[in-house]
Amino acid sequence: MQSDATTLAQAIRTGRLSSLQAMQASLESCSRFSSLGAIAYLDAEKGMQAARAIDAIGWDDRLRATLPFIGVPTLAKNLGAPFPGFPATAGSHAVPRLEAQADSDLAARVRETGLCVFGLTTVPEFGLSLASEPKAGQVCRNPLDQTLTAGGSSGGAAAAVAAGIVAIAHATDAGGSIRVPAACCGLVGLKPGRGTMPAGPDFGNHLGGIASELAVCRSVRDAAAAFEALSGETRGPFPPAAQTLPPERKLRIGVLLDTGPKHPTDAARLSVVEETGRTLEADGHHIVPIGWQMLDRLVADSARIFGDIICVNLAEATARSKIDLDLLEHVTQAAVERGERMSAVDIWASLNAMVLVSRDLWRIFDDIDCLLTPILSSAPLPTGSLPTDHSDIDLHFQRMAAFAPLASLANISGFPALALPFGSDADGLPLPVQIMAPMGHDRLLLQLAARLEFEERWRHRHPVSGLAE
Repeated sequence: MQSDATTLAQAIRTGRLSSLQAMQASLESCSRFSSLGAIAYLDAEKGMQAARAIDAIGWDDRLRATLPFIGVPTLAKNLGAPFPGFPATAGSHAVPRLEAQADSDLAARVRETGLCVFGLTTVPEFGLSLASEPKAGQVCRNPLDQTLTAGGSSGGAAAAVAAGIVAIAHATDAGGSIRVPAACCGLVGLKPGRGTMPAGPDFGNHLGGIASELAVCRSVRDAAAAFEALSGETRGPFPPAAQTLPPERKLRIGVLLDTGPKHPTDAARLSVVEETGRTLEADGHHIVPIGWQMLDRLVADSARIFGDIICVNLAEATARSKIDLDLLEHVTQAAVERGERMSAVDIWASLNAMVLVSRDLWRIFDDIDCLLTPILSSAPLPTGSLPTDHSDIDLHFQRMAAFAPLASLANISGFPALALPFGSDADGLPLPVQIMAPMGHDRLLLQLAARLEFEERWRHRHPVSGLAE
């Protein structure tokens, strides 16, 4: 097992290092990896205060044993559930640094796991890209190859975790924004199913239910522990992480080896899906070939609905907040203008179509238990491949769909989906796969992912700060 947040927490729990030492190591890594552009906002003193509070917990206090990520430094995303003390701007010059007055439910649960927040990670403006290159900050680069993107919109989170600055980081996903950065950087990224994660009390459902929040992680066991600690209507206690073996019941695993002529996937990223299927078949699971024609319409509808919901949301949010549109990046302005032009009939049609996508995907899952697919069509793109200095919003959405053809299907349907690496290509970059399951089956994804991770086909290039590999 490679080092992860669980390893770091165990070192802190047993006294091999203090939370303060772990925080100091993360802060030093921030300086060492400053060229990555992963950090949008840093408050070292708040991080040190949180670490000292963890270290002040008595050794006989039973609480110490119940915190799954005790003393582990982490970063919140500059977009999503608010964390007081860390003023988010959503990656935009147009948004002032306003500080939340109280923890969101998610932020409170994050702190209750023992995680120590010390900053915010880089995002594209309003999360409107699968690359994290805001005009209001640094270009976020991939720690595996700094000429390439770390993905988006949780690109800063993924870059920080892959570089070992932190071992786990908060992330959100409305159209692949957890899974795409995880896939770019060789991490595990679970987009939880609709309604699984808290979204209150003040951070409302302004994206029509397509967004989920969790984390990007270096291991499946970290993703499982985070899911158990943060999901559901009530907090804690924290159950054990997902099993390292697949469930006893043999599953029907749909395998998709084609993403259609419009958005083809390269041979290496199709081959790894096939290899993953063979690995699971060797465990006794039943492989069910899935043809592109079964998903073609659902994928196309999901991409269209995603664009409509994003544009309407941006139009409403900028009007409500009285944002100066002239300060926005050109592609964001175009999205706002498109949202303003949409009628109530248009919006209703898209919301209704979202329900139909979920229904029709359920029908496919009548014959399978989970679906194995590519998540990226190619290696991570060179930085600058998803520019935002133009006003062609349709072209922008098309470019994102070409890079991650199946990303938005999980968001629009509400189904949980997980990305993880299952090998590396000729350039040493991760070969990721995606697994989807029906709503309510997040743990099934984690169990299958734990089995695949057991093969050890991917190794992190950078150690976790504070831990020697």
